[in-house]
Amino acid sequence: MSTSLVPLQVVVQTPAHSGVAATLSYTHTKPLPAGTLVRVPLGAREVLGVVWDTPGDGAPQAEPARLRAIAAVLQGLAPLDDAWRRLVAFAAGYYQRSLGEIALMALPPSLRGLSAEQLGRRLRRKPNAQTANAPASAPANADQAGADLIALSAEQESVTAEIDTKTGPFLLFGSTGSGKTEVYLQAVAAALAADAQGQVLVLVPEINLTPQLQARFLARFAPLYGADAIVSLHSGMTHPQRLRSWLAAHTGSARIVLGTRMAIFASLPRLALIVVDEEHDASYKQQEGARYSARDLAVWRARDAGAKVVLGSATPSLESWHASDPAVGRYQRLCMPSRIGAARLPRLRLVDMAQQPRAAVFAPPLLAAITGRVERGEQCLVLLNRRGFAPVLHCHACGWKSDCPQCSATRVFHKLDRSLRCHHCGLASRVPRACPGCGNPDILPLGRGTEQLEELLAQLLRNVITPERRAARVARIDADTTRAKGALQTQLAQVHAGDVDVLVGTQMVAKGHDFRRITLVAAVQPDNALFSSDFRAPERLFSLLMQAGGRAGRDALYMAAHGSAPELWVQTWHPEHPLFAALGAHDYPAFAARQLAEREAAAMPPFSHQALLRADARTQETAQAFLQAAALAARAAQLPGLAQTFLYPPVPLAVQRVANVERAQMLLESASRRALQQLMSAWQPLLHAERARHKGLVRWLLDVDPQAI
Repeated sequence: MSTSLVPLQVVVQTPAHSGVAATLSYTHTKPLPAGTLVRVPLGAREVLGVVWDTPGDGAPQAEPARLRAIAAVLQGLAPLDDAWRRLVAFAAGYYQRSLGEIALMALPPSLRGLSAEQLGRRLRRKPNAQTANAPASAPANADQAGADLIALSAEQESVTAEIDTKTGPFLLFGSTGSGKTEVYLQAVAAALAADAQGQVLVLVPEINLTPQLQARFLARFAPLYGADAIVSLHSGMTHPQRLRSWLAAHTGSARIVLGTRMAIFASLPRLALIVVDEEHDASYKQQEGARYSARDLAVWRARDAGAKVVLGSATPSLESWHASDPAVGRYQRLCMPSRIGAARLPRLRLVDMAQQPRAAVFAPPLLAAITGRVERGEQCLVLLNRRGFAPVLHCHACGWKSDCPQCSATRVFHKLDRSLRCHHCGLASRVPRACPGCGNPDILPLGRGTEQLEELLAQLLRNVITPERRAARVARIDADTTRAKGALQTQLAQVHAGDVDVLVGTQMVAKGHDFRRITLVAAVQPDNALFSSDFRAPERLFSLLMQAGGRAGRDALYMAAHGSAPELWVQTWHPEHPLFAALGAHDYPAFAARQLAEREAAAMPPFSHQALLRADARTQETAQAFLQAAALAARAAQLPGLAQTFLYPPVPLAVQRVANVERAQMLLESASRRALQQLMSAWQPLLHAERARHKGLVRWLLDVDPQAI
């Protein structure tokens, strides 16, 4: 009986520090193709696994009689194809994670818990692929999808022709309001028309950008392929919704998948095109667990699958901009510098806060400009990338601050519910009636958040009357106001309908949204990023201000009807800073050239490659001791790649304690990506061994291509 058992390699989700990074061996009564989903015993549990490719000829083979048997095969579901498994294997290797962690993370959560019988019932409930999707062949006029609906500008036509006739990868550098989304739609239409079963993946950086994009794709492609052919995939969906979308993509019934970074791992057997909108956005880099970059994986996946990839942004990441330099030639740069129609880019108005009244939150000229816009019936956007009422409560008598007892950070004062909340560990408590240190009842907020700006603007504009003869209305959109399901969509609909005159918000409203009535954008406190220790801070600030300013004046007809011109106001203590000169000229290339020259001189990315070895421990001493021991072990073993890699001394993180866990990091830097990867791969066994020697260590991780140092 035992001689008929077939040994199979299966990947399962093992603990991050178990040391099990490869496949596990099981048996089954017959061979199963690689990519088959199975349920297998792991310890005392039964878990989901994926049958993987068999080891090479030189790999040791276990005796089948000594192996545990596969518990069940998930029938009715086609195996995950070779391209998907190559993507998972590449991501696991490059980002130094286990194969099973990446593979199982990429699957819908509810799929991980379904038995074979439960999955069978789900599949039987699914609509037939032919009825839920387009016809077996694309309609005759599919190549004209949307072409008759919108007349393209000369720039759009040129860029679309480039994408149609060349292979890419493409970096679409288009100013805000230049019509990049229409170019995406045209590229998607061409890809679907060229292949009757072709599939397209469109990535956006944040969940809140998905609904408006899905509405545009449905309007364009539902008449051709059916509404069921367009699905979303993001973490804001319920588990059953995610499973339905994933199954639609895996079976091929979904022709277009719209999603956030997690969608890069969607199973798409006939992938023809990937679009990465707002490719510069840091949200594409996962910051917990497997710290992958969806943007970078999109480029790799497209090349591996023979598909095209379009990265789009008005402010591309400096890595992508450098890669699209003709002298480098990794990407093909496509430019659309003009706005659609007669729409103009916003004029920059710098306000020198040194010349304004002391302690003024809104400079008088800015307040007058906002008042004038509201009185004409126009909308304004006020940007402050800090939620809450104030970053800290403070007692002037004894110096007490609203520190978080679990983190080396302060708890933020939220006035609406009279709470102090830590935005790092989530600890919340009621605001004390008096200072806990000295009993002084006069404890005051320091600094400002969006909640305070909303309250202050409502007070300052209380006597302002709109053309509809009503009082000005101020609203706020941030992570606090959009917690409830559907709250963001409701609030955005109010802005689009003109029910809001002044919108206060964080960066979540500064990018991607097509607000047609906003004519003025104001950034209140942007200076912190100008002199940050993070070398990426100026890039992020320029991008945020350029993207925020791009919300103003997008509708040329509306602007002409009101006789108005778009403006971007920035209150700053450093108006002479070179960043603002480039911002005022809408000259991203000049800004990028200056930043890249500085980075090249300092041997910073993209002219070098970096990784972080992070350690979390009960004490800072233990965390740093682990990092130092890891460095010594690497040098003692003379690991490959170490000679070409510089290991910086361990240091605490900027917020070194979170939830009573101390955090430290060590930066690895090399001019050779290959050398850095060789070092990290060879280092893994030593890191596992060092972890066993440091009992107070909670966890360690490697962050490849980190976005924050």
